[in-house]
Amino acid sequence: MEERSTVTTPNGNFPPNRVPRVVNTPFIATAFATAFTIIDPVGMIPLTISVTATASSKERSAIVDRAILVAACVIFGMAVAGKLILDSLGITLPAFMIAGGILLFLISIDMLFARKTGAKQTDEEEREGAESGNPAVFPLAIPMIAGPGTIATVLVLVSLAHGDRREEAIVFVAYASAMLVTWICMRASAQLLRLIGNTGIHVVTRLFGILLSALAIQFVINGLAETPLFAR
Repeated sequence: MEERSTVTTPNGNFPPNRVPRVVNTPFIATAFATAFTIIDPVGMIPLTISVTATASSKERSAIVDRAILVAACVIFGMAVAGKLILDSLGITLPAFMIAGGILLFLISIDMLFARKTGAKQTDEEEREGAESGNPAVFPLAIPMIAGPGTIATVLVLVSLAHGDRREEAIVFVAYASAMLVTWICMRASAQLLRLIGNTGIHVVTRLFGILLSALAIQFVINGLAETPLFAR
């Protein structure tokens, strides 16, 4: 009789096809780096002050709380349903990785030159947001926090997890952490702006831009490597 080999682990014996998959460190680093660079918590400080200039401290806090809640619902909703949407449209993961990488690279260029990125908010949208009585949903939540770049990176990372629950959990934790830091920065925007100043914000944003540009190129490379044209 043929014996079925097993793999011994501290928790017992597992058949070869049941060996638990180990979450690799590069995936964790990519998830957290992508979440923090694309949301850019520090970069939200001047925008928060700008769109809540006429609001009291209590009103600003309420606006920030609602903006974070709405953005979180959009981001995590897309993380859960995004794969089904891509599959229904017939969009493959390599195609989405390439498209997402190109979009992120364009955003990173604007971050490097400290310019307003049209991928997050146009001049017309900014004027509409300034005229709006409650800017929590627009423009703070959408598109500044949960914009096209954020949604694209969430979908790419969830797709890269290939259904592994632990890697999907890593993505959720990464974006939850970025949202928490963003909430803190927005809540304390006035104090932080006085502390680090506009120059400090631009320096941090440029550093995030450099990191985001490298991540964007890597997404494009990985996407191309998985296409029939380059796959081996």
